[in-house]
This record gives sequence, structure tokens and C-alpha cells, in this order.
Amino acid sequence: MTQALALRSQSEDLAAHLPPLLAEAEHLATTVLLGDHGRRRAGTGDTFWQYRPAQPYDAARSIDWRRSARSDANFVQDKEWQIAQSIVLWVDQAASMAFRSADNLPTKATRARTLALAIAILLIRGGERVGLTGLRLPPRRGAAQLMQMAQLLSQDDEVDYGAPEAQGMLPHSRAFFVSDFLHDLAPVEDALLRAADRGVRGALLQVLDPQEEMFPFDGRTIFQSMSGTIQHETMKAGDLKARYLDRLAARKDRLQHLARTTGWQFHTHHTGESATNALLWLYGALERHA
Repeated sequence: MTQALALRSQSEDLAAHLPPLLAEAEHLATTVLLGDHGRRRAGTGDTFWQYRPAQPYDAARSIDWRRSARSDANFVQDKEWQIAQSIVLWVDQAASMAFRSADNLPTKATRARTLALAIAILLIRGGERVGLTGLRLPPRRGAAQLMQMAQLLSQDDEVDYGAPEAQGMLPHSRAFFVSDFLHDLAPVEDALLRAADRGVRGALLQVLDPQEEMFPFDGRTIFQSMSGTIQHETMKAGDLKARYLDRLAARKDRLQHLARTTGWQFHTHHTGESATNALLWLYGALERHA
């Protein structure tokens, strides 16, 4: 009995931080209406979706001759997509993601994790399999998968900046990377090239704090990484603004170029903006690659 009570206590302590994260993700997911029509797209299945005009590439056996007899054109039955897809997520859990410039804003990590769980909820409800990159959590369905994902995403890394993991991406699956992407982009490029080689398509979501976009600093300023291992002091921070904004714009351009050349989608989201808009963009981006 004592051992059982101890195990229960440990389990409750472990899960204590999970319900708020899952609850917030669930609330966010409800803002995207995903009824039966949410996944209605042409594919391989048994459920009739719609008639469409036959195209030159359609085989003669696929033509619905009964429907075609009522018209001067030939028609084909589209079946609703019923093949479960695999989607893997990488969420940057490094120290840089813990930043927020004001108490009324979420940290970049909170927003990134909430969006990742919300999209996972939507996809799993739609019949897809969702997991994490790096072989930590292979794609599966179900509430238990969401709980495991929430637990893993609630952990923090001690490094200053994260790098996406390319392992665990199945051929012709989909993927989602979310980070501030403020460090070396070489690992991002490598991961995207590896993904492209396997026919994986997906979305890059850059999450930034509004302060990181505006650079509202002047005079003597000490810039320090979230872990405290990197520090820079300047007496004229205002003189750095133009250079900083140019480099940030160049970084976004490179991320956009990497996404475009590998068949991915790229978007920047600020924590001061609506999380719903970011989720809608993300869901649309992943659906376009379905």
C-alpha cells in the first residue's frame, strides 16, 4: 500500500504541469472547426466524395458511366482520403525559447508547445498519426499519445539554442519544426535537405517575441542569453538597431528560401499575436502537403 501511494504521488507530481498545457492546447484547437468536412479531399478510400470531370490521365475503368450518360462529358467518382498520414513535430526546447519581454506575454516556449499540441490534437482527431522527431515518440494516434507528447514537450534543454532533428521522418510523411531560429541555420538546412531527400514536406514556424522584432534598445545595454553563458555589453545600443534588423530580415529570407527550395512552408509568428491565426496557418500548411 505504501509503495502504491508513493507511486501515485510521484505520478501526480509528474503530471501536475501537463493538464494546463493540454487544456490550453485543447482550447486553442477548438478554434479550428474540424468536422467531417475537415479532411474531405480526394484520395484512396471507399467513401464517395464528389463527381469531377474526367481528365486525360484517368483510366477508363475509373469513369462512372452511369453519371456520364446524363451528360456530354465523362465523370469520375472522387473518394474521400482515408489513408492515415504520419506527421512528426520538432519543438525547440532550448533556453532561448524561455524568453518573454513582458509579463503579459507568453514565453516563446509556451506558445510553441501549445501550438504543437494543438495541431497534434487536430491531426489525431482527423485520423492521422502524430509523433516527435528524433525517435523519441514514433507517430501514433490516441489520447495516450497526446499525454506522452505533452510530457516530453514540457521538458527544457540546457543548451542556449536548439537544432532540429532529422531522424524519425518516414518517407513521404509530413513534418513541422517550430523555433525562434536565431542561431546557426546550418542544422536547419541539413534537416530540410534530409527531409526533401525522403519526400517529406512540412512547415517551419518561427516564433519571436515582439521585442526581438522591434529592437527597442538605446544607450548602455547588456545583452545576455537566457542561460547566461553569452553576454554582450554596449554603450550605444541604438547604433546596433539597423544592423540587427537587417540581419533578422536576411535570416527570414534564408529560411523562406530554404523552405521554398525543399517544398516546405515558412511563417513568422509573434507571441503578442493571436495563437489562433498561427494555428490556422499551420493547419493549412500541413493540409497542403497531405
